[in-house]
Amino acid sequence: MIVHRNGRAATADDLAPLAFAGYAHFTAAQVRDRRIRGLDLHLERLRTASLELFGTALPDDVVRTHLRTALAAGPADVSLMATVYSAAGEFTAADGALDLLVRTGPPLTGPDSPLALAVVEHERYLPAVKHVGEVAKTHVLRTAAAVGFDDAAFVDRQGRLSEASIWNLAFWDGSAVVWPVADVLGGITMGILRRQLAARGVPQRDAEVRPGDLVGLTGAVVMNSWTPGIAVHRIGEAALPAAPEFVALLHEVYGVEPLTAP
Repeated sequence: MIVHRNGRAATADDLAPLAFAGYAHFTAAQVRDRRIRGLDLHLERLRTASLELFGTALPDDVVRTHLRTALAAGPADVSLMATVYSAAGEFTAADGALDLLVRTGPPLTGPDSPLALAVVEHERYLPAVKHVGEVAKTHVLRTAAAVGFDDAAFVDRQGRLSEASIWNLAFWDGSAVVWPVADVLGGITMGILRRQLAARGVPQRDAEVRPGDLVGLTGAVVMNSWTPGIAVHRIGEAALPAAPEFVALLHEVYGVEPLTAP
């Protein structure tokens, strides 16, 4: 594992203030040959989230430099997490310089088997920001696993399916990809797929999807930085077809997205 703070190996003194920190945001990526798919989307995510949380942002060229330094220090294929935080810490309105923590570890591809998702009523705070300290997501995952599910899908107070614990959701209606309308984190993999599907001319539509609507759909997947699509065969009490062609399509168009060096 490589851990860098602001472009140099992190020390214990660097990391100690972060041990219990919960006011920060991050992006996660799978790096192959020291290159990243959707690098522009990752940079945009870090920039806009920093402006939301801190009112300022690190310049893209600074972020790219720190990413390059961390990637050069380890294997060519890794999982990467880049976290932005402020030295001012939590529970203060004071401004502080922004720091970038970059951590790399073994590459990941996600689970292989179709998943079963429990339905849980939950709405994330600041859903458009990939922020840290979300105890609820791990709690609902553990609760779902205790009753025989693999993970949990969220419904909001309007009864709309939004996302899963660490995943975006997407559905297939037989001819178009259906993206659920709700307050969700717009994932990087989701963004890559949307633009590559559009370039391919594959129909896509945004729609509110409630558990009762699942009977009319012909497939569902979850996606995150690990994978562009893992089939979901059950959400709550609703069974869903495996839809291997849908899953294969998502993997195919995702592979078209170029890998870019920071």
